[in-house]
Amino acid sequence: MASNNTASIAQARKLVEQLKMEANIDRIKVAWWGLLPKTAPKNSEDPLLTPVPASENPFREKKFFCVIL
Repeated sequence: MASNNTASIAQARKLVEQLKMEANIDRIKVAWWGLLPKTAPKNSEDPLLTPVPASENPFREKKFFCVIL
C-alpha cells in the first residue's frame, strides 16, 4: 500500500511540474488568423458580409394589402 501511495505522489508531482511549465508558456492567439485564410475566398458569398438583394431574399417581409369593407 505504501508503494502505491508513493507512486501516486510521484505521479502527482510530475503532473504539477508539467502544468507549471505549461502555465509559463506564452500563448499566441491563432484562432482568428487560422480561420481567416480559409474563409476569405468565400466572403463574397457570405450573406452576413454582403447582404442579399431584397429581390432574392426568401425571408423578406411580405407586403399584404388587406381591404376590409
